[in-house]
Amino acid sequence: MSGAPAASGGTAHADRSAAAWALHRPGGRDVGLLSLAVVGVSLSAPLTAMVTAPMLALAFWRNAAGAAALVPVLLTRERSTLTGLRWRDLRSSVVAGLFLAAHFAAWLPSLSLTTVAASVALVTTTPIWTALAARISGVRLPAAVWWGLLLAFAGVVLIVGVDVTVSGEALAGDALALLGAVCAGGYVLAGARARQRLATSAYAVVCYSVCAVVIAAAALLVDAPLAGFEARDWWLIAGITVSAQLFGHTLLNLVLSSVGPTVVSLAVLLEVPGALLFALVLLGQVPPLLALPGVVLVVAGVALVVRAGRPTTLVEPAT
Repeated sequence: MSGAPAASGGTAHADRSAAAWALHRPGGRDVGLLSLAVVGVSLSAPLTAMVTAPMLALAFWRNAAGAAALVPVLLTRERSTLTGLRWRDLRSSVVAGLFLAAHFAAWLPSLSLTTVAASVALVTTTPIWTALAARISGVRLPAAVWWGLLLAFAGVVLIVGVDVTVSGEALAGDALALLGAVCAGGYVLAGARARQRLATSAYAVVCYSVCAVVIAAAALLVDAPLAGFEARDWWLIAGITVSAQLFGHTLLNLVLSSVGPTVVSLAVLLEVPGALLFALVLLGQVPPLLALPGVVLVVAGVALVVRAGRPTTLVEPAT
């Protein structure tokens, strides 16, 4: 409230930060939804690697179709949540959409430059960047978090080191995947804030729509076609939209309010072995043996960060 003392505002901010990092035990329904979401996001990278259409077109259609699919849900089951909405209630969703567009613009091209194993391992370092953002915002994190960051960074160095020996192209793919992870961190943080006020469908429709518009503008700018593809590409785009966008992103956003971002981030780590398995089956792509220890270190380090993500001490943010 505008009339509250400054100290109270700082305390409220600290309480919200603590809640964002809280760990909640998922119930049976949440476990089922998380399992479907993990399968969905695990299919994303291998299926994307099979698409020959421009990556901007893929990102545009999966977001545009994802938003369109959720509009009926918003206008029927969750229509009451639209009452009294103001622009400030939607700002975080818009910001999330901008970060999501940047995430796709960076990560999707990486899949054609480096292996699925390296790309997925690096892009799932998102919890590391959210942990750093939490610390910058005034949340004091346990020492285990920083050990996890060090472990994951060692894994990243190992993966990048392997790809340096493979090719400069693979190294560029690794850099794009890491940039995608940083942008995904912004998407997760803005989304967590938006979900405090909005229902899942309202948040997703705004976020995906903004992402689609930005990507369409980028495609126009670089003269990348958004249509005219072969039937195989359209089927792959449809499969990615259903699996990764609707069963992946949207289900994760759905359980975000009940289990918290800590559990959601931990579940997303399962994308690494899942994507490796699907890449092996669908693409016959076996990752370099020397990269496997790096993948293990990244997963272990991020898992340690997420498991230790609940803050023990909070400090007031600078005014």
